[in-house]
Amino acid sequence: LPFLPLPSSMHLIQVDSVQRWMEDLKLMTDCECMCILQSKPISVEKDEQNELVLSSQYSTCDNLQLLLKRTWIISTELTRIAQKLEKNRWQRVHSMTVRVNCHVRSMINEYNMFTRNSSEEMHQFEKLLLDKCSEFTAFTERCIQTEDEQTLKSMKSCINETLTTIAQYFGQLIELVLTHEAQNLLRQIELSDSVYVTESAISSLFSLTQEGAHLCRIIAKEGGVAALFKICRQDCFRCLYPQTLRTLASICCVEEGMHQLEKVDGILCLADILTDNTHSEATHAEAAAVIAQITSPHLTFTQHLSSFLENMEEIVTALVKLCQEASSGEVFLLASAALANITFFDTMACEILLQLNAIKILLAACSDKHIVDTPYSRDQVVTILANMSVLDQCASEIIQGNGVQLLMEMLFERSSSGNSAEVAACERVQQKSAVTLARLSRDPEVAEAAVKLSCIPRLIKLCRSPTERNNSDSVLVACLAALRRLAVMSPDGVEDSDFQQLVKPRLVDSFLLCTNMEESFV
Repeated sequence: LPFLPLPSSMHLIQVDSVQRWMEDLKLMTDCECMCILQSKPISVEKDEQNELVLSSQYSTCDNLQLLLKRTWIISTELTRIAQKLEKNRWQRVHSMTVRVNCHVRSMINEYNMFTRNSSEEMHQFEKLLLDKCSEFTAFTERCIQTEDEQTLKSMKSCINETLTTIAQYFGQLIELVLTHEAQNLLRQIELSDSVYVTESAISSLFSLTQEGAHLCRIIAKEGGVAALFKICRQDCFRCLYPQTLRTLASICCVEEGMHQLEKVDGILCLADILTDNTHSEATHAEAAAVIAQITSPHLTFTQHLSSFLENMEEIVTALVKLCQEASSGEVFLLASAALANITFFDTMACEILLQLNAIKILLAACSDKHIVDTPYSRDQVVTILANMSVLDQCASEIIQGNGVQLLMEMLFERSSSGNSAEVAACERVQQKSAVTLARLSRDPEVAEAAVKLSCIPRLIKLCRSPTERNNSDSVLVACLAALRRLAVMSPDGVEDSDFQQLVKPRLVDSFLLCTNMEESFV
């Protein structure tokens, strides 16, 4: 929605402290007072001044965030009411019902304040919801005035039924409201030729996608993918490509988004963007992020991306170039993540990477601490190396690029922050570097280089010390496999006790032995 100019008489409300108070007031108003007022405007005059003051304070994005905040509060309160009802805490049930009633009225009032074209169906659900909330409040009020256990027991089933109905009406209303808002934003994107209006609409749409998969499904069903790719095919909106592609990446986390991408030849559009050298690095990076999203090995619905195979070679070539020329760690991370996912997606990708000297480029990038600067980036690099290591030609490339040294260093990967996501990334780096060593060590030259770099003592320590591998079973299995492969190639490098416990038994027995070392006998 476009901003409305403020009359000169209202300039006082632009003061920061007053603005902050106005924003906070909406969510801090006393619930019981609001219920009595039923969110009626204080002014009885039918001029639009009051409405103008409030609506001018918020953009569409702010209003949607306020709506989503109210939605979360009401959902949480309804869940808590059900819990208190189970425990027959009638006084709490009633006070919470009053509060929900207030929040529902405030939400509807706020929404109607900033929307201008809500449907008749939405108004019907608003009325049904408000009526049910009033009925619910009246029920719970009677309950706190009754002490007879039998009466309360008979009323409880009726209250449960009313609560279920309120939750259903609320869910249906929110679904309609969010669909309506998505339609409005997409209409702006499709009809406007103004960069400012389109940018604002895309920003609001992106904000919605961050609220979860359900909203992404709504946007996809309403044609969001088609509308955004239409922007990416117009030169006049080039400055909006990064923002548009970022929004597309978010929508494509759901199956509906992927299907829409296939329908509108989205892969071809992404390939065109990646191979067009006139685009900015930011645009290329965001296109790589979309590729990373749609090829994620965690998704179960990539089988229909038949057009990806048709464009894979030029996409992989462009991504390798982006890795080589990346000016920042973030750009490298997005490009390498896309490549890593593609190596899972199709084995032919590994052969293309080998022809493009990708191993040399990736190993060179790892020596630049400004480019490969986090465990997340190293995770992508070692994933690519692990998947490429099934090719026989890979071993010589690794040796030439001093890759065995890098794999050895990755066995020491530790989190500096203790952040759970970073710790998990470090575990993946350790595991995949061990897997890569195990696969490559079938080549005597690689095995010899690994032994010279003291890989065997490090693998033994990772097996025997749970803290070194952060108690990760997957790291343990990979290290045992790598150790056994190296022990075959260089039996003198393993002491007898280590051989008897970690190499000679069945792998499962060695695994159980090492996991039992975690037990404390204090």
